[in-house]
Amino acid sequence: MLKGKTVLLGVTGGIAAYKAAALASLLVKQHAAVEVIMTQNATQFVTPLTFEQLTGRRAMVDTFDRNFSHQVEHISLAQRTDLVIIAPATANVCAKLAHGLADDMLTTTVLACRCPKLIAPAMNTNMYENPVTQDNLALLEKYGWEVISPASGRLACGSVGRGKLPEPVDLLQHILRHLALPHDLAGKRVLVSAGPTQEAIDPVRYLTNHSTGKMGYALARMAMLRGADVTLVSGP
Repeated sequence: MLKGKTVLLGVTGGIAAYKAAALASLLVKQHAAVEVIMTQNATQFVTPLTFEQLTGRRAMVDTFDRNFSHQVEHISLAQRTDLVIIAPATANVCAKLAHGLADDMLTTTVLACRCPKLIAPAMNTNMYENPVTQDNLALLEKYGWEVISPASGRLACGSVGRGKLPEPVDLLQHILRHLALPHDLAGKRVLVSAGPTQEAIDPVRYLTNHSTGKMGYALARMAMLRGADVTLVSGP
C-alpha cells in the first residue's frame, strides 16, 4: 500500500528503540522506501546496522558524515520524504522540536520537512505527565504534528503507567491513514456498527446472532484510510 512512498523514521534514545526496528520491517513489507535517522543516544540501544539490514539503506546518525554525496543531505532527504514519524520520541527530542532547536541530523532534517509529521512519545510516566512535556506536545500539535498517545502498562523502569510506545502494527496504521489511499472522505463522519447484537427477552435470556464483525471492521478501516472520522460500535 506504500509503494512509491518515502517514510522518514526518526529513532531517539529510549529503550523502546527496539520497536522501531519492527516498524521499519513492517514499512518495508508495505513496499515503502524507509530512510532511518538515529540520534547518537539511540545507537546505544540499537545499532545502525540493524536498520540498514532491514531497509537496505544507510542509517544516518552524523550530520557531517563524509560518506554522503555532494548534496546537502538533510535538505535533499527532507524534499523527497512523504511522511515523517519519530518513534520512539524522548522528552528531550520533543522539547527540541517544539522550540525549533536543530543540533543533529534528525532535528535539522525534520525542521526542513513540509510533509505530514507524526511523533510517538515514549518515556517514564512522570516525565510524560510533567507539565513541561505536555506543553511541548501541545506546541507540536499547534505546529501541525500528529502526536500519537503512548500506551499504558509496565515500563522499563519497573513502574506501571502511561508512557509505553504503541506496538509497531498500531503505528503502521497511523502511517497508512496518511499515505495509503486518497482522502476522498476527508471531512466526513462515518458510523459503523459491527459484530453481534443482543436483544433481551427477560433478565436471563436474549436473542443474538453469530456475526463476527469482520466486514464491519474492514469497512471502518477503509473509511479511516480514506480520511473519514470513523466511529465504530462493536458488538460484544
